Amino acid sequence: MTFVTRFAPSPTGLLHRGHAFSALTAWTAARRANGRFLLRIEDTDFTRCRPEYEAAILDDLAWLGLDWEPPVRRQSGHRADYDAALDRLRDMGVLYRCFRTRKELMALAGMAPHADDPTDAQAFAGGPLSPGEEAEKLASGQPFAWRLSLAAARDRLGDFQPLTWVEETACPGIRTARPEALGDMVLGRKDIGAGYVIASVVDDALQGVTHVIRGEDLIETTSIQRVLQALLDLPTPVYRHHPLLLGPDGKRYAKRDGAVMLAALREAGMTAEALRTELGF
Repeated sequence: MTFVTRFAPSPTGLLHRGHAFSALTAWTAARRANGRFLLRIEDTDFTRCRPEYEAAILDDLAWLGLDWEPPVRRQSGHRADYDAALDRLRDMGVLYRCFRTRKELMALAGMAPHADDPTDAQAFAGGPLSPGEEAEKLASGQPFAWRLSLAAARDRLGDFQPLTWVEETACPGIRTARPEALGDMVLGRKDIGAGYVIASVVDDALQGVTHVIRGEDLIETTSIQRVLQALLDLPTPVYRHHPLLLGPDGKRYAKRDGAVMLAALREAGMTAEALRTELGF
């Protein structure tokens, strides 16, 4: 079996050292295995993605010395694939409309509305409204998110215990899906359709990805994706969740923190060779 992996950035900002580390980790693994390295642009959220960021991503990766197998798959050009998967899940009865705002979800969790942890509003287990309440909200045009009902998914699959994956890096071995940690996760929204979680699962299957190599901050998301793979009859790749690259302050690099971006390093005169050496490549 040919080794196939991918790097899948979202063009919502510029790449930083952490992205470079993740991209180099996946690219190096593909080269060592004499396999294939794919580049995928995860731009499902057109409200936040920008073409100038995508152009910068391509420039930064080329500057790093990475090459990839064409063509680049842009998720914005394949929305029908993801919406079809969302429709299948809806027909199974494992999705429901959630009309709660992020502020309301924070209040339910006893959290401050200004909290900016992206997982804050995800550990929620609710359920559909009554038909009358839902019809009223739909008639008034209220926005909603499509959430995966873990209770309905468990009923359909029988149990989550048989859902496993092979983890080769973070606590290597056979890992069992525990999706309850993230609750009824959002899989799509009224305004943008299917989101990145389901799009990533569909794309990995369509592109024949055998190894998903990414940061360990996405280990919990793997449990949700494993449930989706089972529901949609999709193959399960091998996973490698590498440690996150930390800055001098001990915190992980993040777009929202204004971390030093690759473009800034280039402008300051840093060479790609110097950065690769710094990152251990």
